[in-house]
Amino acid sequence: MGRLDVLVVTVDSTQGWRSSSRELTEAIRRAGASAEAISTPPAREVRTFALTDLVQARAARKAAAQAIATLDPRAVIYCSITAALLWPRPGAIWVDSIASENRPGRHGIWQRPVERRRLERAPLVLMMGQRSLAPLKTPPAHAVLVPSPVAPSGPLQPPAQRDIAALAYVADPQKRRLDHILSAWTRARLADERLLIAGIAPREPIAGVEWAGRLPPTDYRALLRRTRVFVTAPRHEDYGIAALEALADGCLLVTTPAPGPYPALALARELDPRLVTDDLAAALRTALDDPRGDYAERARPLLAPFAPAALDRTLAERVLPLLLEP
Repeated sequence: MGRLDVLVVTVDSTQGWRSSSRELTEAIRRAGASAEAISTPPAREVRTFALTDLVQARAARKAAAQAIATLDPRAVIYCSITAALLWPRPGAIWVDSIASENRPGRHGIWQRPVERRRLERAPLVLMMGQRSLAPLKTPPAHAVLVPSPVAPSGPLQPPAQRDIAALAYVADPQKRRLDHILSAWTRARLADERLLIAGIAPREPIAGVEWAGRLPPTDYRALLRRTRVFVTAPRHEDYGIAALEALADGCLLVTTPAPGPYPALALARELDPRLVTDDLAAALRTALDDPRGDYAERARPLLAPFAPAALDRTLAERVLPLLLEP
């Protein structure tokens, strides 16, 4: 057995990163290189962002060091800046957002200076979005756009056959502003309409709201194919794969104009700017009562840069030749 080409190191922090690292590993293999993915165990909950990142970075360092010693990879890709903060060996970094943007003040007191050094030393920086490195005054010259891939999960259903009025994914209720979404839905809904909440354990009953709970990815995507409107109100969006998945499965996207790289925000504005507003209640009613009939059809070409085939081409042509050069 030959030497491993690429080791993919992931922090087990979100479903989005778990899914993205799996897709990246499979795409590397499709490009003809050998790849293995490792992940940290789920981290214990702590009280501050700074401590959370430290716990996760230490776990990533331990997992990466063990895998490097065992597999001796030619290259390492760290999935997220957090996974790279305490790296045992330099490697490429796949970045959705950086602490300079999403860890202001005391929340990023130790992460911001460390991440600058890591980005400078990384042989390659893979940006999930065009704005992933926007806060940097001098972004690395060795940066390549590598979005996390998104594709339809099944045949698209027309709106008339979609029995769920709206769906929200709120794995982190504070970051996703669950209270804001529920308030808007209470003001916007008609008597027979329902909002499904996915990503968290069921809570107390609320009129017009159903708690879908934490679902396997296939079950969650099946719900999206039955949904007319995906609604989200993040305080800050690092990447927002849930919004991209909703667009891929034919949902209309209702969102607040959140800060952060958030590539789906630009797509939502192009598809229907009426649905991008802080007035979620009004946008929900517009989406449900007056949707643009060609929304899903126009979304399809806009999602082409996020397709798995696009990821495969970028890895084969721009990433692996640099990572694995003699």
